[in-house]
Amino acid sequence: MPSDIEPVGIFIAGVQKAGTSALHSYFAEHPDLLAPRKKETHFFDNETTVDWARPDYEHDLHDRFYPRPRPGARAYDATPITIFWPPSIERIVRYNPWAKFIFLFRDPIERAFSNWRMEVGRAAERLDFSEAIREGRRRLDGLPELHYDRRLYSYIERGLYAEQLDRVLERVPRERLLLLSSFDLASRPKQVLADISTFLGIAPFPNFRPRKVFVGNADAANAPSDGDVDYLRAIFASDTERFSALSGLDTSTWLTLKSKVR
Repeated sequence: MPSDIEPVGIFIAGVQKAGTSALHSYFAEHPDLLAPRKKETHFFDNETTVDWARPDYEHDLHDRFYPRPRPGARAYDATPITIFWPPSIERIVRYNPWAKFIFLFRDPIERAFSNWRMEVGRAAERLDFSEAIREGRRRLDGLPELHYDRRLYSYIERGLYAEQLDRVLERVPRERLLLLSSFDLASRPKQVLADISTFLGIAPFPNFRPRKVFVGNADAANAPSDGDVDYLRAIFASDTERFSALSGLDTSTWLTLKSKVR
């Protein structure tokens, strides 16, 4: 990316399985925004090929992921593990202290189940959902903080949003954060996109067709069992209540908190 183009300054930074693909598809068509070569650059969570003592942003990020810049367009990244991967936010702030972050959140039980379905589909997971959230969680016991398996089997850990938002707020001023609901993006995209354009200071989004397909919901025949829901509620409820107070988002309709009808 030529030096007269500003550094990447907009980050769709999570959470996984909450509509970041849909939001990226809107961003990629906006004339004021410059999409990366691929949706998830995984630059700031790269633990193998980036020397974080002396990162080479020009060649490893700018040239590699933004090879065809458009003058005046603002580059963005859309890597949903960013909020979850411990050093990512700090690395971004060190790279660009003025960066703005957009986070989409989804009920953590629904998110965990969708995450598990994705890993099964990629043949990275062999356990059924009940095992994966119980015995399977022990696969992470004793592993280093940045071990690769924490990317794969963190069905529960990625849903502890208050812990992750705490870490973000320690490093980023609140006015540079936009916290959104994946349900709102799917159900009223025009208003959400208007809020985003105001937050970023860009022209209004064109009248795009809604992309609900990216925020998948399990149907009744393929959903967590009542026992799994109860088990996960016991884990998530306290953190979710704290997250709601911290974020200001309405989580009252989330499966994690609402009363279950039998």
